[in-house]
Amino acid sequence: MKKILALLAAVLVATPVWAQIRVGVTIAATGPAASLGIPEKNVFALLPTSIAGTPVEIILLDDATDPTNAAKNTQKLIAENKVDVVIGSSITPSSLAMIDVVADKQTPLICLAASSRIVEPMDEKRRWVFKIPQNDSLVAGAIVEHMVKTGVHNVGYIGFADAYGEGWYNEFSKLAQAANIKIVAKEAYGRSDTSVTGQSIKLTAAAPDAILIGAAGTPGVLPQAALLERGYKGKIYQTHGVANGDFLRVGGKQVEGALLPVGPNLVAEQLPDSHPSKKAGLEFVKKYEAAYGKDSRSLFAGLAWDAWLVLDAAATRALKKAQPGTPEFRKALRDEIEQTKNLVAATGVYNYSATDHAGLDARARVMVRVENGAWKLVP
Repeated sequence: MKKILALLAAVLVATPVWAQIRVGVTIAATGPAASLGIPEKNVFALLPTSIAGTPVEIILLDDATDPTNAAKNTQKLIAENKVDVVIGSSITPSSLAMIDVVADKQTPLICLAASSRIVEPMDEKRRWVFKIPQNDSLVAGAIVEHMVKTGVHNVGYIGFADAYGEGWYNEFSKLAQAANIKIVAKEAYGRSDTSVTGQSIKLTAAAPDAILIGAAGTPGVLPQAALLERGYKGKIYQTHGVANGDFLRVGGKQVEGALLPVGPNLVAEQLPDSHPSKKAGLEFVKKYEAAYGKDSRSLFAGLAWDAWLVLDAAATRALKKAQPGTPEFRKALRDEIEQTKNLVAATGVYNYSATDHAGLDARARVMVRVENGAWKLVP
């Protein structure tokens, strides 16, 4: 009897005692990127409690927009909470800091941040990482196309002094050069800066036809407000990183006229019926705004929503191969995410592969203009 009891105890130690999928989330619910992280956090309260009949437990942590915290949270979620997958974080520097952790622990990561550096170049570490937002190059292409269409010949740039701002400049500058658009000034600023007076003086002195601001969240308001104060009259472009209600609320009249590429979910009602993401976008908007109020939608909430859609589809297939809580399930989940094909979501249509962990094409971007404090689709 003692031998039997000892054998049973050994089995219990070796086998997970939970019959559920554990999802770890680390996002910027506070700090400079809170306007991104809060709507993402809101989505996790709306999600189903099971996948294919298997219960799901979501453990959500706040990394306070700090890459060090994001890495620590990821380590905690995997080592202590024994999660099967990690979702996050809200910004590029934090997401980059998480890659080594998930690769070492061989746990799939579904990122909510934008930079292509998160998934490129593909290597042994990044094979565990997948991205929900559009690559910078994809949405930068929409800006360059609009600039060419509207006669912009030279441009100024000001962006975050971090991986997001530099990544955007690198992608935009390559596309601009190919389109014969000259960059006549380049400036940088910190996410928590309260003044960009010096930078705005240099930008306006260069007299570009347009200025691109490589920022995310409410800190994107600061350069546009400063440029208006300096009397700048040219076009002002923003990145999709500012596409939330807080940017409109904080910016007010100072961000009127801003042009930016966004995911189609942000203007779902304005999309033509032929757009593949219209139905999925309307479903997301209806669910989100029923819980958080009219016009509460944001691009970032939509990304968190789509992260769940990707996870739900992949986990449904992975459950047929292995049990949650095991290395076999984490590997199966990684493999099944990579096999995602033609998954229609609010942001776009996802097609991952062994060499492409971004998975989106031009259907995942539309141009909008800020008009009367709202997003207006640009034909």
